[in-house]
Amino acid sequence: MDYNYHAHTFRCGHATGTPEEYVLWAIEHGVRYMGFSEHAPFRFPNGFESDYRLPMNEIADYIAELKRLAEKYKDRIQLRIGFEMEYYPAFFSQMLKTAADCGGEYLILGQHYPENELSDPIHSTKSSDSEARLCSYVSCVLEGMKSGYFSYVAHPDVLRFTGDTKLYDREMRKICVASRELNIPLEINFLGLREGRHYPNPVFWKMAGEEQSPVTFGCDAHDIRSAFDADSLKKAQEMVEKYGLNYIGIPQIRPIQKK
Repeated sequence: MDYNYHAHTFRCGHATGTPEEYVLWAIEHGVRYMGFSEHAPFRFPNGFESDYRLPMNEIADYIAELKRLAEKYKDRIQLRIGFEMEYYPAFFSQMLKTAADCGGEYLILGQHYPENELSDPIHSTKSSDSEARLCSYVSCVLEGMKSGYFSYVAHPDVLRFTGDTKLYDREMRKICVASRELNIPLEINFLGLREGRHYPNPVFWKMAGEEQSPVTFGCDAHDIRSAFDADSLKKAQEMVEKYGLNYIGIPQIRPIQKK
């Protein structure tokens, strides 16, 4: 695996290590294509900023630092500047404009809240048997995929649904089908593998194999050694074989374009 487009920085408040340390670790372990995808900055109309995002007042520093590293190590690694961002129906145009205006090069779709953290402040990782939350999550992911702005879907199985299994299959399979039809990859998330989280969810990945959705890998690095993670890579490769996944390798990066 010589690529990783899912990495965070200390600026999100829940990661450690400097971007340069990440880059050096990645280079040392054979990564040749790398992207930083900090949680996209956004200020809601009421002035609220979520504490897991890149702060608005640090955007310029984030972009400048990564541009400096891209130039410094250009002969050893191709470095891209991106954001991990949700699809929020009520705010997507504003979020996209912020990401594009500040110089972001690509987006990955990570739906951490079904609608947004103001109207529904329960994180997608929290257990819930609510059919409404499941349907809302799937609807937002599908609309995000159809928008054409996202390079791939990060941890598509992050929603922790504890309700009816037939309902889960019905709704989440829609994501797998859309992935195949729109040719937008689904990410096997290494953070989930590293920490033994509820994702990657075997039920979901069995569906992805059945639907032959394109699949890619993402380190979801929050510390230096996660910028290349051999143990999780092995587990992900085993998943590909077990579920007959359509692993495509490095994803195609879609440049951000203003809406």
